[in-house]
Amino acid sequence: MTAMLTRKTQVKSLHGQKVILREKRLADAANDYAWGSDRELMCLDAAEPFEVTFAEFLVSYGEEITHQNKKHRRFAIETLASKHIGNCTYYGIDNMHKEAELGIMIGDREYWGKGYGSDAVTTLVYHIFRDVGVRRIHLHTLEWNIRAQRCFEKCGFTPCGHIVKRGHEFIKMELYRGWLEPASVLPDSER
Repeated sequence: MTAMLTRKTQVKSLHGQKVILREKRLADAANDYAWGSDRELMCLDAAEPFEVTFAEFLVSYGEEITHQNKKHRRFAIETLASKHIGNCTYYGIDNMHKEAELGIMIGDREYWGKGYGSDAVTTLVYHIFRDVGVRRIHLHTLEWNIRAQRCFEKCGFTPCGHIVKRGHEFIKMELYRGWLEPASVLPDSER
């Protein structure tokens, strides 16, 4: 996993073995709208499909991608051949507890079950632990979404509880910085 800063655009990109995580851009809007309008994909995120027109979506989308902040970062997931296949994010940075929440969606079904999601998660996790400085990353996934749970477990996450949100049951999962480096080389303050 490497982080690169391109001279031309000064946009940070993170390179995994199968994917590149890059800053979101306006050109991603069509895919993001299609995925956000897809009932099955939104069901996997316990959300309702978009009920706005593409033109309405585009206005808020442009504002969202230009006003990211240090506590919420969204990345497009691209194949090594530069095909946009999904998105991932970290958000809810808690500087006091050194925690962040992670989310991911592979919107292009052609790339499901082929390791792209786990590579994106692993690449993002390395970035969060090394560059953002958190000690714990957590997430929640629908209790019945076994494929997502297996992906997260493959990336080192372990179940740590259950929650109910908006009538949906979720499994909480977490990963600690010690996953990145053996505990013996981390100072006590960073474990």
